[in-house]
Amino acid sequence: MKQQLEDYDIHLDHIPLKCDNTSAINLTKNPIMHSRTKHIEIRHHFLRDHVQKGDCEIEYIDTQHQLADIFTKALPKDRFYELRRDLGILKISQN
Repeated sequence: MKQQLEDYDIHLDHIPLKCDNTSAINLTKNPIMHSRTKHIEIRHHFLRDHVQKGDCEIEYIDTQHQLADIFTKALPKDRFYELRRDLGILKISQN
């Protein structure tokens, strides 16, 4: 993601990632593995490694303000329109 942004001449030291799951945020910040995390495969530690390097930072966001839901979930019509508005996507009028 960082390389993609640099291709567009946007340079960020820390890529902000918004997450509404506090347990997932805590896993990225805790370098110690314990019994509850041993089932996680090595390839899923990619994000935690980048958080520790300082390439990105995970920030908590309330579920109601999670704009990514429009791309990842089937939503009721009202919620879809609300997120679409928050993203700044306009309805194209049909002629």
